[in-house]
Parts: sequence; structure tokens; C-alpha cells
Amino acid sequence: MQKIPGKEIAQRILDRLRSGKIPDRVLAAIQVGSDEATARFIEQKRKTAEGVGARFRVYNLPADLSQDKLRKEVGRIAAQKNVGGVLVQLPLPEAVNKFYVLNAIPPGKDIDVLSERSLGSFYNGRGSIFPPAAGAVQEILRHLGREEIGKAAIVGPGFLVGQPVLTWLLGKAKEISVVDKGGRVEEAYNADLIVSGAGVPRLIDGQKVKPGAVVLDFGYGEHGGKISGDFLPPDEKENPTGFYTPTPGGTGPVLVAKLIENFFILNSKLR
Repeated sequence: MQKIPGKEIAQRILDRLRSGKIPDRVLAAIQVGSDEATARFIEQKRKTAEGVGARFRVYNLPADLSQDKLRKEVGRIAAQKNVGGVLVQLPLPEAVNKFYVLNAIPPGKDIDVLSERSLGSFYNGRGSIFPPAAGAVQEILRHLGREEIGKAAIVGPGFLVGQPVLTWLLGKAKEISVVDKGGRVEEAYNADLIVSGAGVPRLIDGQKVKPGAVVLDFGYGEHGGKISGDFLPPDEKENPTGFYTPTPGGTGPVLVAKLIENFFILNSKLR
């Protein structure tokens, strides 16, 4: 199978943004607690945003804030006139209802499309932006010239990847199957497109996927001390007509680029 050049695809998006008019407002990122992985994800987004000339500000909030105080603080940050986009880096502390907090972000500033109002608009086909995972899938398939989809399989129907991608695929794929990360992954092996966000390293065996299939792997974890995705690629000579996203460097850069693009779109600064 052939590697999909995620960094190259992301760079084209960012070059397009850089050549347009830059939003004159701030992209606010909110980190709750001091988790190192959360901080790394935010740092990646900061570098990407600042790389296209956008202003990026990180707000660090304590993990022991009550749910009500956390929602109030997110709302306060979002209400600032110089803030044009807000993202709350997930996951939040276990005791916190994420929707209760995320719903404090107005749709016009919800670049992650995670509040219930933003998701409702997306699910009804009325949103001006896509959830980043759905946008990344669209962008990668466009790059491959694989926009006509036969059978698709979603592995891991989660909140951030599986559900929005499934919604986007409705009406585009001729057939869609959904496999829970604890279910029979074999059901995905005859699909033309596999999108996985299960977060279970090496869950999908590349030697078993259909010849010519496209595997878009959003999974992220550790295996043997190394970063690994859900997909275990086959030997390079196997399935020469197939494509997959490596981990790292596959879907991740594209997803972040689409997030920053959402910030530009919501601020109506794209040419």
C-alpha cells in the first residue's frame, strides 16, 4: 500500500490560507489541567496557526474548577470581542459534562464544531464549516481522486471522528457499515474506504483489507514504546493499489490544517 502524504496535503491548505487575508482576531485555545499530551496537541495547533499569520492565545485553567465555573470561564473567553475562534482541548476531567462546557461557545466561534448547536447545524446540512475530521476525510479523498465511494466502514463511532465522518458519508457512500472498537473488525475488510478513530493500536490488519482500499487512520496510541495508529500497514509490495495514512504524519496534520481553515472561514476572511 502507498502512504498518503498528509503533511503535503496539509501544507497546500495552509499555503492557501497564508495567501488570503488573515483574521484580525485571536484564536483562543483552552487547556484544562496540566496533561502533557494535551499541551502537545495545543502546541501543534499554535505552531500551525502562527505559521499562517494568525494570532493564537492559550488559556490554562485549573483541573479542579467546578463544572459551572469552567463553563462560565469558557463563556467569558468566548465573549471577548477580539476572540474570533475558541477551541477547548479534550478530554476534560471525568466529572465534567463536556457538552455543558462546550455549549458555552457560540456557533460563530466554534471552530471544532463541538457544541450541540454547531453539531445540529452540521447534521442538518446547514453549517458553514465541517468538523475537522470530516473535513480532513473530504480533503484526502479529493487529493486521491477517490470522491466516488462504494462501501465505507467506520471503525470506532466516536464523538470526534466516527460520528461526524459517518454523517458526512451519508448520501455519498453506496453502503456504510459501523464497527465498534470492541466489535468484529473483519466486517471492515471488504470496504473500499475505512476510517478509523478507535484509538486501539494495530487494531486493523493491513494484510486483510480489500485490494485498492483507502484506509484513513485517526487512531493514536503507543505500541512497544512507539507512537502507533489503529492500522498495521502490510509490506510495501502488498496491495499496491491501496492507500493509507501513516501515524504520525497522516491524518493529524490535515486535521489541524482544517481546524485553522475553519477559523478563517468563520471570520469571513477567505478570498
